[in-house]
This record gives sequence, C-alpha cells and structure tokens, in this order.
Amino acid sequence: MQRLLAEALGTALLLATIVGSGIMAKNLSGGNDAIALLGNTIPTGAMLVVLITIFGPISGAHFNPVVTGVFWWRGDINRRESAAFIAVQIIGAILGVWAAHAMFDQDILQISLKTRSGTGQRFSEFIATFGLILVILGGLRHKPAAVPTLVGLYITAAYWFTASTSFANPAVTLARSLSNTFAGIAPENAPMFIVAQCIGAAVGLVAGNYLFTPRPR
Repeated sequence: MQRLLAEALGTALLLATIVGSGIMAKNLSGGNDAIALLGNTIPTGAMLVVLITIFGPISGAHFNPVVTGVFWWRGDINRRESAAFIAVQIIGAILGVWAAHAMFDQDILQISLKTRSGTGQRFSEFIATFGLILVILGGLRHKPAAVPTLVGLYITAAYWFTASTSFANPAVTLARSLSNTFAGIAPENAPMFIVAQCIGAAVGLVAGNYLFTPRPR
C-alpha cells in the first residue's frame, strides 16, 4: 500500500503541476504561446526531479504505465504489482487534473477540445517515449543517483524539441484529455498518442538493453 500510495500521489502531483502551470502560464503570458510553453515546461521538469527523488526509494517513482511496463518486462516488478501500479497511476493522474481545476476555480469536470493530430505529433510521441526509456535505463546503468535530474532535464528539453510537447505517458495523456486548458488534448487524439508511446517504450527497451547491458570486450 505504501508503494501504491507513492505512485498515486506522485502521479497526481505531476498532473497538478502540468495542468496548473499550464493554466497559470496561459493567464500570464498575454497571448504569447512561447512564453506560455516556457511557463509550463520549467515547473514540470522541476517537479519531476522532486517527485522522483522523494518517491523513488519507495516505489521506483514510475508515474507512467509504460515505465512500469518496461520494469515488468525486465523482471523488476511482478505482473500483479505492475497492474496495480498502472491503475493507481491513472487514478492519480485524473485526481491531479481535477485538483488543478479546483485551484484555478474552473469546472472540475471538463473534456478537452485542443486538437493534437497529425503524423508529426504521433511520431513525436514515439521519439519522446523512446528517449525517456533510454534516459532511465542509461541513468540506472551508469549513475542511478542522477536519474531524477536526468529525467527532469530530458522532459524539459523534450517539451521543446518535439512537436507534441512530449506527453510520453499514457496516464498523462488520458488525464489531459479531461482538461480543456493549455495542456489538454482532445480525447479523439489520445488513442494514437498512447499507441505511439507504447511502441516508443518497446523500442527504447530493446535499444536500452542492448546498449546498457555490460558485455565482454
């Protein structure tokens, strides 16, 4: 239960940060989308460093169904626990979105109208998730203590080098479809994002296992 609570709370705080900072950034940017995106990016990257640092020793700080899936495939977590992790990640993500709405006096229940479609956006999600898995596996192989910082920095960068602004997380994608704000995604666009994320994670796992498994010279 301690591990499940860490996953649920961590994912909720992550989504409250993503959506809340998006609302605040949009309100203060004066219509400048570049400034708004910057205001959304910095808090998200910073919060990831914090959450992975404090919850990593408890649950591994996955906060992401594809990350949980990767660790299940590697044998680091069993099937029952991985299913429970994914369930609480999705629940926590939705609660985090609702918390952000409540903080900014918005309707709690929303459906996003923000279109994020096209091949480029889907390919961006493949690349974003592929890179995220590589960063995690490479960090664990070479410098485990640096993983929180590495993930925070990677997502900060990926907000800007991907056309999709780097969701890289099925739970995040589902939850953001329930927010008609700067960070939202229309529900009809979410399934293909999630497919691209799962494929990216699988390819990232294969590449990471090959690159970061010690081999004799």
